[in-house]
Amino acid sequence: MNAAELFSLQDRVAVVTGGSTGIGRHIATGLAAADATVYICARTQAKVTAAAAEISATTGGRCTGLVADLSTLAGIEALVAAVSTQEQAVHVLVNNAGTMADAPIDDYGEDEWDPVIDLNLKAPFFTLRKFLPLLRAGGTAERPASIINIGSVGALKVGPKENYAYQASKSAIHWMAKGLAKRLGRDNITVNVIAPGFFESEMTVITSSEMRTMVESMVPRGRVGTPEDLAGAAIYLASRAGAYVTGSVIPVEGGLSI
Repeated sequence: MNAAELFSLQDRVAVVTGGSTGIGRHIATGLAAADATVYICARTQAKVTAAAAEISATTGGRCTGLVADLSTLAGIEALVAAVSTQEQAVHVLVNNAGTMADAPIDDYGEDEWDPVIDLNLKAPFFTLRKFLPLLRAGGTAERPASIINIGSVGALKVGPKENYAYQASKSAIHWMAKGLAKRLGRDNITVNVIAPGFFESEMTVITSSEMRTMVESMVPRGRVGTPEDLAGAAIYLASRAGAYVTGSVIPVEGGLSI
């Protein structure tokens, strides 16, 4: 097997939640470039349709946008049903959709806590559970199906923001992958986590040159992350190259957590 075959996703079907912007967009673009058939979802029809068209155009690949609200079980079931009408198997599921809320500890209430826990922790679990029949259909002993949950450097290192629910949810995502990996390995499904550091997105915005300098000074690699950094990690885990890796957390953060 040559290197191209080792990392190819030809004939593989991938679903990326929250794939219209940010980290999900970077990963979806990488998977499409590696020849996967990619489905992305977001809450807004116009945004997800435009993102899918742009990903297809820039990669020469196949990307379809689906509207889905993963904050409810009904929304998750609707996403699975939409994919099921097009595909008989799913080989890659990237649980990326998420949110953050920061507030001083004395003001941190249910309005900050509940939406973050629901979208960052509850939604990934039930999304993968509802996709299990398609993932089981997609995995073989040599080429397992791959679940990739998006964690965070915030679960490896305490940052300056008071984002308690975010830290808790991402830490749980890291640990949950190990339990899932132990159970689902027999079904030819791997479960891993990518823990990104600082990547510019709608959630993490650099607002000034001073802020950029400050952020970059904290990172041993001396820069913020690029789309290629995330795409490379996801392609590895989703391809034959990563078939024997499961239950792992892969930091993609330039050494920020050291």
